[in-house]
Amino acid sequence: MTVTADDGIRLWATRSGGDGDPLVLCHGGPGLWDMFGDVAALLADLSPVIRWDQRGCGRSERCRGPFTTERLVADLDAVRRHFGLGRMALLGHSWGAQLALSYALAHPDRVSALVYVSGTGIGPDADWHDAYQENLVHRLAEHPERRARWQELTDRQGRSRDEERELAVLRWSVEFEDRDGALESARRMAEPWFGIDYACNKTLNEERKRSWGTPELRTACTALDLPVLIIDGARDIRPRTAVDSLAEALPRVRRVILPDAGHLPWVEDPEGFRKALRQWATAQR
Repeated sequence: MTVTADDGIRLWATRSGGDGDPLVLCHGGPGLWDMFGDVAALLADLSPVIRWDQRGCGRSERCRGPFTTERLVADLDAVRRHFGLGRMALLGHSWGAQLALSYALAHPDRVSALVYVSGTGIGPDADWHDAYQENLVHRLAEHPERRARWQELTDRQGRSRDEERELAVLRWSVEFEDRDGALESARRMAEPWFGIDYACNKTLNEERKRSWGTPELRTACTALDLPVLIIDGARDIRPRTAVDSLAEALPRVRRVILPDAGHLPWVEDPEGFRKALRQWATAQR
């Protein structure tokens, strides 16, 4: 299904599940694509879902942007209008959690609820990024051959499509607490493979460094009067303490930490993830 943004860019989107108000999912990245097939299946009897690929990414139209939070918020609003939603419940993962929060802050009257999964809070990068890099290298070092191959591919200019995929799989393998199954879980993330939009990734990450961690952002979050569920995997290599900044600012928040999960908690603790959503949704009725 194609959603057309207000500047004419075509976005891939799909709806699955039965009747009722859908949960709109915002994938991570920046520069990746929707990988929420497992989430849609997990929630099939709880809620219909809408999935979409952000501009320039995945199955959406390749473009040069613009890649700004404001632009992607407008794209998400185009998805809302396309599916005829007055208000929508949002679930964002990682970068997508930041996007979903940004949308809720820009259009609180158009959001009924927010699920914030594996984000990094509203503080500056100093709250988490150095520790994240250290943890990434540490986990890669658990398998010296993978570490060496990751470094080789990172340093190589003009990587082939297959090498790009291999590099991403090695990088993503550190995101799972189940170290024995991590490589296979990362390979599943790369199927199908659409290629990473590095320009999108770089531009949006630079914007975050400039605009996140401000007193104005915290003040806006303290005024966000809608129910928010934060779900963390305790074994995420991004320190979970970074999310405290958001949890402390929001007036209507519940936080669930899944002790044995990493950055993709629905993969490593699907029942715990589903239970957290079900209990929270029931409490909102």
